[in-house]
Amino acid sequence: MTNHREPHHYGDEPIVSVRSLRAGYGSVPVVHGVDLDLRPGQVVALLGPNGAGKTTTLRAIAGQIPAVAGDILFDGVRTRAPLHRRVRLGMAYIPENRAVFRTLSCRDNLRLGSSGLSAALAMFPQLVQRLDVPGGLLSGGEQQMVGLARALSRKPRLIIADELSLGLAPLVVDTLLAAIRSAADEGAAVLLVEQHVRKALSVSDFAYVMRRGSIELSGTSAELLERVDDIERTYLSLALQSEAS
Repeated sequence: MTNHREPHHYGDEPIVSVRSLRAGYGSVPVVHGVDLDLRPGQVVALLGPNGAGKTTTLRAIAGQIPAVAGDILFDGVRTRAPLHRRVRLGMAYIPENRAVFRTLSCRDNLRLGSSGLSAALAMFPQLVQRLDVPGGLLSGGEQQMVGLARALSRKPRLIIADELSLGLAPLVVDTLLAAIRSAADEGAAVLLVEQHVRKALSVSDFAYVMRRGSIELSGTSAELLERVDDIERTYLSLALQSEAS
């Protein structure tokens, strides 16, 4: 996957703006002073080593955990709404764990999406031969396809995806990221946490690099790809060690 695209600008105004975000768990702060914008038609990658605060940032933006301080604005309006209310605003949240109903067949899992079975199979034709298999017996990649198909079937305005590729084969990762890219090309704003740095930069328009709970570097994905060796060495060495283990 290579990236020679110019960043998309379907809308100048961001769907989501995050300003001076602080978030954590109980009395333990994890994220400090994060600022970012999510615009229609753009994939934004959030990169960094394990423990950098990427997932905590996603959870706070999605409303799964409360922000300790700072502002999260949807369409310019400050919100403290929980996750289910943000879903009603047009958000799809795809967490790290694969959200399938283990006892339901693949077919029934896919039918839970608002666009039904045909749209899901058009997105991921690999699932055609697996329709009668219980969700719990699907491979990790197939489970992730089911969850992503359900999320995208609602045509969300905002997609927040955490580690789609965790533990999956490279070809499966490419398939999942292509679906995310396609959703952005149709106008969705996407925030993506992804362990494969080069793949994330190749599919995204803009990227932020986190370390120790703060954003230390940002730029267009094309710019960061030109510096990717230095970025991996300076900011992401812990992530690379994790991938190699």
